[in-house]
Amino acid sequence: MKICMVGAGYVGLVSGACFADFGHEVVCVDSASDKIARLNAGVMPIYEPGLDELVKRNVAEGRLSFATSLKQGVQGAEAVFIAVGTPSRRGDGHADLSYVHAAAKDIAQALTGDAVVVTKSTVPVGTGDEVERIIAEAGCAHNVSVVSNPEFLREGAAISDFKRPDRIVIGAEDDFGRETMREVYRPLFLNQAPMLFTGRRTSELIKYAANAFLATKITFINEIADLCEALGADVQDVARGIGLDNRIGSKFLHPGPGYGGSCFPKDTLALMKTAQDADAPVRIVEAVVAVNDARKRAMGRKVIAAMGGEIRGRTVALLGLTFKPNTDDMRDAPSLAIAQALLDAGAQVVAYDPQGMELARPMLPGVTMAEGPYPAVEGAHAVVLVTEWDAFRALDLKRIAALAATPLLVDLRNVYQPGEARAAGLRYVSIGRA
Repeated sequence: MKICMVGAGYVGLVSGACFADFGHEVVCVDSASDKIARLNAGVMPIYEPGLDELVKRNVAEGRLSFATSLKQGVQGAEAVFIAVGTPSRRGDGHADLSYVHAAAKDIAQALTGDAVVVTKSTVPVGTGDEVERIIAEAGCAHNVSVVSNPEFLREGAAISDFKRPDRIVIGAEDDFGRETMREVYRPLFLNQAPMLFTGRRTSELIKYAANAFLATKITFINEIADLCEALGADVQDVARGIGLDNRIGSKFLHPGPGYGGSCFPKDTLALMKTAQDADAPVRIVEAVVAVNDARKRAMGRKVIAAMGGEIRGRTVALLGLTFKPNTDDMRDAPSLAIAQALLDAGAQVVAYDPQGMELARPMLPGVTMAEGPYPAVEGAHAVVLVTEWDAFRALDLKRIAALAATPLLVDLRNVYQPGEARAAGLRYVSIGRA
């Protein structure tokens, strides 16, 4: 089957490469000519484990190609996926659908035959209806079915998530759309991946509801962590104790500095705004958004308090900048708010991240980037573990205690045990533990 992926960003590139690996013929189209040039040269625009090998293999075998011409990509395509950005709109928090609408119009004018147009981008409920209207008004002479097929990819594990999904959600309004999508995902039938067919609007809401629920779990355990600190309890044991309940589950019950990234912040905000417009407010999600925003700033104050309340002229080392490990994504990363709070208080901030420093530099102009974790720590009055990269899970704590000007470790991910940190000569501060 020939597939066109409109948008070669995170979702489009990973999805396109995986579809090609299934045996489909895939063209990824993007208007950013520099990005397409880099991809044609084998240079990935994002960091995702295993993606460069996957792309290079399928390009070499002739199943995957890249182009800037939508007309070229859509020619002969049986399924055209819209995988463009839907950032939060300035001023009101709604998802900005201008890229989706522009793609729909261009696709309608470029189609050479009957096709299914699939919204892979995360879009508010009713977007599929608008895409259908745009295609019809563009005067497309072919039979077009508009389908919703939300993505559920975790950055850092996206390829595995695509090839071995928990579920495949397809929102279609006609048999043409449903049967075409069955053929698109037929290679996954052997994995017995659950395929849920729904109406288009239901499919669009599933994506937002799923992300909002996961964001709620994160925010819930973070608030419980604060309560544990106040009461002298251990949040790690609390999380394990409730997570062993099959009705709750252990995933997303890891306390930390708050959620970030490309999905949870904008998707919770978009769902909140959509619900307000529908006069059916989602009060729990509203609280989640407010608590998470406040938590990121509070983590900066936590570091300042651990340092005695006065940090002007002192040095703080941040280990980890990206919002999670195994990605270079800095969007809404907690490190941004933490670093800014420290800079505002007069501290000198030094940071190291295995993959995120290139993107972080223009976002953190006042922060000095180090070449490794130990150079970052040298001479620091506090060491703050912000992102739980594997490279930070087995640090030489005695070496850190010796290199730092003040042997203080603030562990915002609870990577280490208090006893081992103290045994190494460090004063240890963590999340949700006395």
